[in-house]
Amino acid sequence: MASFASWWAGKAGQLGRHVVARVAPVERAALAEWLSPAQVALFDGMPVADRRHGLDVVAALRAAGVTDPDVLLAGLFHDAGKGRSIRLWHRVAWSLGELLGGWVHRLAAAMPGGGDAMARLRDHAERSAELAAAVGCPPRTVALIRGEAGADGDVALASLRAADEAS
Repeated sequence: MASFASWWAGKAGQLGRHVVARVAPVERAALAEWLSPAQVALFDGMPVADRRHGLDVVAALRAAGVTDPDVLLAGLFHDAGKGRSIRLWHRVAWSLGELLGGWVHRLAAAMPGGGDAMARLRDHAERSAELAAAVGCPPRTVALIRGEAGADGDVALASLRAADEAS
C-alpha cells in the first residue's frame, strides 16, 4: 500500500508542478550559452510545463554531477515530441493507464480529442528523438532520448531516467 500511496503522492506533485509551471526569462536566456539557435527554437516550441520539466531534469542531472552535454541535451528535450495538443486530462489518463492498465488508454483514445493525444504520448520518445536530431543534437543524445544505451550509455541512461523521475 505504501507504493500505491507514494505513486499517488508523486503524481499529485507532478500535477501541481504542471499547473504552476513557469520558465523565468533568465533561465530562457541562459540556454543561448549552450544551445544552438535551432535548439532554442525547439525549446521555445514546447509547452511551458514540458520546458519547465526539461530544465528541472537538467538541474537534477547537474546536481548529480552530470556534465556530459549529450545527456544534458537529452534531459532538456526528452519530452519535446509531446507537442502542444496534449492537454492535462490526456496526461492524467496516460498516468492512470500506466497504473491500471491499457484499458484506460483505450478508453481515453475513444473520447473526442483522445486518439491522437494517446498516440502522441505513447510515441513521444521517438518523436522527441526525431525533433532533437532535426535541430542538430548529436546521435548519442538522440539515442538517449529514444531510451537506447550505447557503450557507456547504461550509466548515462540510468542518470537520465533517475533525473526524469525525480523532476
